[in-house]
Amino acid sequence: MVHAVTAALVLGALSTSGDFLWETLQLRHRVVTGLAHGAVICLFIGLAVGARERKPLAGLAAGPVVGVLAAGGFYILAPWLRWLAMLPAWMFFWLCFATLQWRLRGRDSIRAAIVRGLLAAVLSGLAFWSISGIWTEHAPGGPDYLRNFLSWTFAFLPGFAALFAGRREMGDGQRAMGNGR
Repeated sequence: MVHAVTAALVLGALSTSGDFLWETLQLRHRVVTGLAHGAVICLFIGLAVGARERKPLAGLAAGPVVGVLAAGGFYILAPWLRWLAMLPAWMFFWLCFATLQWRLRGRDSIRAAIVRGLLAAVLSGLAFWSISGIWTEHAPGGPDYLRNFLSWTFAFLPGFAALFAGRREMGDGQRAMGNGR
């Protein structure tokens, strides 16, 4: 769980920084800024997944691709679903990152990866929906960045917990030393 909590805290801070930039720079919500935002956030999610599997560069490479696909999905669905299109986009990227983890891990079945991805998508999707007020209900005095940080961390945690749950296999050094409990 240490990896999941750490990743959720880092992504919570990064997402809150993004909220701050959107507000401070008064960025208008356009497709290009949304795609860039998705790519940056998912770059770091990819890094977290890759680092967990000891392949951070592969995670870094895949993350922005997932981010652009998820953000692109949002923009395709937004004319019909409006802001609710964020929910399937959010859930989609967890499925993608579960697949990435499966590819990097090389020892789980695709079925296990899909189950992890669905669990991450549903649990994190529910958490994301529960915090959606941070970007739909604008406070009169401007954003409450502590609330945003806690909300984003809460939204990311179930996804990372679902992906990272379970024991890692022992490395050769741990096996030789008998520390693989």
